[in-house]
Amino acid sequence: MTAFLARQERFEQIGSTNDAVRAWLGAGTPEVCLAVADEQTAGRGRADRTWIAPRGAALLLSVGFRPAWLAPAHAWRLAAVTSLAMADAAEDVAGLRDHAIRLKWPNDLVIEADAPEHDATGLGGGPIRKLGGVLGEADGLGTDDPRVVVGIGVNAAWARADFPVAIAPAMTSLAEASGGRPIDRALLLDGFLSRLEARVEALRAGRFPMDDWTARQITTGRIVRLEGHGSAPEEARALGLDPATGALLVADPTAPGGERAVHAGDVVHVRLAGGAAVADPAAVAAPAAGAVPAAGA
Repeated sequence: MTAFLARQERFEQIGSTNDAVRAWLGAGTPEVCLAVADEQTAGRGRADRTWIAPRGAALLLSVGFRPAWLAPAHAWRLAAVTSLAMADAAEDVAGLRDHAIRLKWPNDLVIEADAPEHDATGLGGGPIRKLGGVLGEADGLGTDDPRVVVGIGVNAAWARADFPVAIAPAMTSLAEASGGRPIDRALLLDGFLSRLEARVEALRAGRFPMDDWTARQITTGRIVRLEGHGSAPEEARALGLDPATGALLVADPTAPGGERAVHAGDVVHVRLAGGAAVADPAAVAAPAAGAVPAAGA
């Protein structure tokens, strides 16, 4: 255990790593605490979707924070830096180029597969496949006892031949993205933790990597389909992200300045329209916290 972690436990099997970390924080465990699992039996993503992965096929974990040092309105940044730390570590372990792993707002890690050379817009044209998810959950924000759990799950050594048939076209793994390179989950975890420590320390000092967070967003410049809680789906062009709230900014000619903010709590799905859709299957690995679909809940 490093000095960065106040508590760390590994489970061969657990219902939800998010639930375990949430209970630890509720019982007074200090930050930063970490639960890692070989298999989850009750993993979940956003909107209580079920997340599954074969034992040993994914890195499933949840990280717990007590962010009294962070403004409540910026709690979403913990999920953001967790995603960035995992993307960096995963690219390193799998031998992928920088920014091969993209982020699909608000909570997916994806890879644009078989993409042609980027054009002047910086967008490729290959199919977008889900690599993992992030789920963030928070309690007590704005009180003297704020608690945030970020769960994340990444498909690691999962062979395409073993993908669930119904969702195989929409998912990928580090093993597949690397062309069959062996993926060591222990190395992936170590790389993630070292990067997470650096990013959390920067966040404590008031530095958030907005440029990196923005650069990895695959939604920017694309037409997205927004599906809300009972509201009619709509399509809009994603313009970027709001650095203050983390909201998705979309074009809206009726709004002041021609854009409006879409908050994660207001939508159930964000899909890329025009043939570049990313399915949101109920069977892709993920542990998460409120995700933030951390993956890993």
